[in-house]
Amino acid sequence: MTIEEQLFALQDEPFGTLQARTLPGIPREVIIGVRTPTLRALAKELYRAGAFQAFLEELPHRYFEEDQLHAFLLSEMRTAEELMPALEAFLPYVNNWATCDQLRPKLFRKHPELLEERIPVWLRSGQTYVIRFGLGMRMTHFLGERFRAAYLEEAAAVQSDAYYVNMMQAWFFAEALIMQYDAALPFLRENRLSPWTHNKTIQKARESFRIAPEQKAYLLTLKRDRKQA
Repeated sequence: MTIEEQLFALQDEPFGTLQARTLPGIPREVIIGVRTPTLRALAKELYRAGAFQAFLEELPHRYFEEDQLHAFLLSEMRTAEELMPALEAFLPYVNNWATCDQLRPKLFRKHPELLEERIPVWLRSGQTYVIRFGLGMRMTHFLGERFRAAYLEEAAAVQSDAYYVNMMQAWFFAEALIMQYDAALPFLRENRLSPWTHNKTIQKARESFRIAPEQKAYLLTLKRDRKQA
């Protein structure tokens, strides 16, 4: 069977209808209805068999699940030589938050240095989901032992009217407050973020179990007026 035929063989139509409600802007007719664990298992199977290269070159894909499968195949790749060109080819075609957020190449866990030169380029791309991916990679791999204060400046410099960019920016700064509280706090004290992102950052940080109660109480005092937001 072709990959498309395999996806339809795994179809769960009621799940597809449910999933469509979580994907604004994605037409119902391009959602087959395949559950994420099933897609991940198929990606592993195809990767082990080496039966995926032609599929990766068929861009853009028609179906949401094809994009998901593509992301999961990239996540399986084991070398920079294999991953990086394929990732760069795919990113401009990502058109929804789910594919963007589930595109998490395992290789970057051991080699986050591969991202150093690319993240700034992605953040300047002007493409909603390329920017979101760049912010997500910075948040995932660079707020711990590889943290530098310049990464906060970089993220704060992102300006966009796109909801899914601003939501990721807020998520990034909420995570920064959890992991690098003293470095991240001035960005709220000094109103360095847009009003909406500022308040969303505070909301997400206060929802976390990893923020101390006294820190949550103080963050609430920094919330900006709704009329501004």
